[in-house]
Amino acid sequence: MPCWRPGPTSWISAAESTRPGATPVGPEEEARRILPVVRELARAAPVSVDTRNAATMEAALEAGAEIVNDISALRHDGTALGVIARHRAPVVLMHMLGTDPRTMQRDPQYRDVALEVARFLRDRVETAERLGIPRSRITIDPGIGFGKTLTHNLALLDRLPLLAGLGCRILVGASRKGFLGRISGEPAAEQRVPASIAAALAATARGAAILRVHDVAETVQALRVWGACASGEAAPAPPG
Repeated sequence: MPCWRPGPTSWISAAESTRPGATPVGPEEEARRILPVVRELARAAPVSVDTRNAATMEAALEAGAEIVNDISALRHDGTALGVIARHRAPVVLMHMLGTDPRTMQRDPQYRDVALEVARFLRDRVETAERLGIPRSRITIDPGIGFGKTLTHNLALLDRLPLLAGLGCRILVGASRKGFLGRISGEPAAEQRVPASIAAALAATARGAAILRVHDVAETVQALRVWGACASGEAAPAPPG
């Protein structure tokens, strides 16, 4: 899934599905699937590898990946923090309820989802810092849809500014997710482009610096227009 941010496009490569109920993939099979893709994509653009396994992180970084995205916030594999610190790689720490995608959506409960997610990410950022990963190389992700109900997702998007105090860039990945279908009434994920763009603009307005999206061109176009309306100035479009 492409990841858009101001500047060059980055590509996120993943060999293990982490959607609710997905079957885990072992590190050996994960590396077999992902390394040829990382080597090829790294020739064209910055690559972020999406994995929970330290061995896959190490191999992917050596193959040309520049960023690691871990849905478990470096909790799943005890040696992952060391890999990131040793390679001086930027890392995305995401909140997920528990550590197993197969069970994360079984009746998720929070007293205050925004505060609990913010505290979790604060603790993970502080742990990473203590082990040699500076805050400047950390991006945080509230984990939309990862152990959250529709109400939880909306609360996180609405209160996204709570995360700004952690001093890290904020990433949001809401593109085509099920809660957008429930709001919009669109059951087909590939038909949720307008809903995804609406969520992307809402997240950007509340401080998201990086967006994980499927529909890059459409999202970039919407962001350019939104930015021009917000600032009163139109940035020149890139040639072509």
